[in-house]
Amino acid sequence: MSSIIQPPSIVRCAGPMGRRGFMQIGLAGFASLGWPGLLKLRAENALKPASERTAVIMVWLPGGLSHIDTYDPKPEIGSEYRGPFSTIPTKVPGLHFTELMPMQARIADKFTVLRSMNQKAGGHPAGSMQMLSGDSDERDKPKPRLPDWMSVAYYLRNKAGGRSNPLPNYVGVNPPLEYNGPAYLGDAYSPFSVTDDPSRPNFQVPNIGLSDEAETRRLNDRIALRKNLDRMERAFDREGELGALDQFEQQAMTLLTNPQTRDAFDLSREDARTRDRYGRNRWGQQLLLARRLVESGVEIVTSSLSGPLCGRVQNWDDHAVNHHVFDGLRFRMKNYDQAVSALIEDIYERGLGKKVLVVVTGEFGRTPKISFDRSTGAGDASAPAGTLQPGRDHWPRAFSNIWAGGGIQTGGIIGATDKRGEDVIERPCGPGDFLATIYHHLGIDSSKITINDFNGRPTPIVDHGKPIPELIA
Repeated sequence: MSSIIQPPSIVRCAGPMGRRGFMQIGLAGFASLGWPGLLKLRAENALKPASERTAVIMVWLPGGLSHIDTYDPKPEIGSEYRGPFSTIPTKVPGLHFTELMPMQARIADKFTVLRSMNQKAGGHPAGSMQMLSGDSDERDKPKPRLPDWMSVAYYLRNKAGGRSNPLPNYVGVNPPLEYNGPAYLGDAYSPFSVTDDPSRPNFQVPNIGLSDEAETRRLNDRIALRKNLDRMERAFDREGELGALDQFEQQAMTLLTNPQTRDAFDLSREDARTRDRYGRNRWGQQLLLARRLVESGVEIVTSSLSGPLCGRVQNWDDHAVNHHVFDGLRFRMKNYDQAVSALIEDIYERGLGKKVLVVVTGEFGRTPKISFDRSTGAGDASAPAGTLQPGRDHWPRAFSNIWAGGGIQTGGIIGATDKRGEDVIERPCGPGDFLATIYHHLGIDSSKITINDFNGRPTPIVDHGKPIPELIA
């Protein structure tokens, strides 16, 4: 029998302040807070002790990584398909990557490659929604219909209670927000977002870890004033929403004043060799921060590898009009290979191999057949406008992702594609399987849980798909 969870009606009201806005509002905003638009939460089930609670780091590759040129090379196919990169053996017998990933090849026994991922949507919005929320609609939409797995997991774990960590439980380090979100769960279940570049010498996260005692006293005075103003409202609070405000307000206060929160985001506390190992660039330091956060007790972390390190259009969308696909891969893969391999090794070396599941994926792959078109502009990995250059287009029919940690048996290969990498021929896995696997690691039985949508309809968090057996402990 399914467990039906009704998000409180307050999330449907017009104009409430979302959790992210509340958490990031800063000192000045606390004095003017009125009736809050925050979710009513009740502890229903005791969770495992903090030491046993699991976490997920998802590394997102927006635009889609070319599987043919990375994890699923096809060296015997013709030149109209095969890229210029040679293949190299990995530490796993029979598993080969392209030469672009020597560092991951050396630690391939520490993760598993899923080569048979596929979904049905060819556009970035719909493809992202399929992978992150399980929305089977193949049409692109301006905003998500279903909440993404990160928001759902945050909502369910928060509702279950039993967590005392002062840090937000869902943090996005350059989060993938363009085509996903909490939908009918409400903005309270968006991530606490870190948008600054962690590799900058003056990197900082605003509104955490105040060290000035005078500022802390002023903040407490403003909170006291706001509470006095709320007394009359509280008398009419029949639904108990202000109890939820107390919880989020306390979390915001703790985020501002607790040294533990400041320390968790402080990369200067990391050994210089560790920072070098990840790479002294945005991607490397993003993933180092992700590891630091889960080690500090954050349970859901997402990090999008996008921006200037991708090339001219700042993502992995290697159409010929955007990038010279092979120059683009050469441009970005050294940083990608270094950051991902460092994260995976670090998870195991620091004793997090059972607690933390790491998954690296995009919304789809790229066409096995190379296309040619004229560049629309010069820049990193793109020739001057008008220059004919190679590219690969969207390809949801077959692509690869990698999985590490989570207590899973690593060093494996799941599934296979045909000789050209065009279609899955062995062990097809879809978005529902992808999501069910992540939920399983987080202790969520996706086959039994529904959440009521805006119209009160019970909506499964996964309406088809099961955990992938090789990827569950």
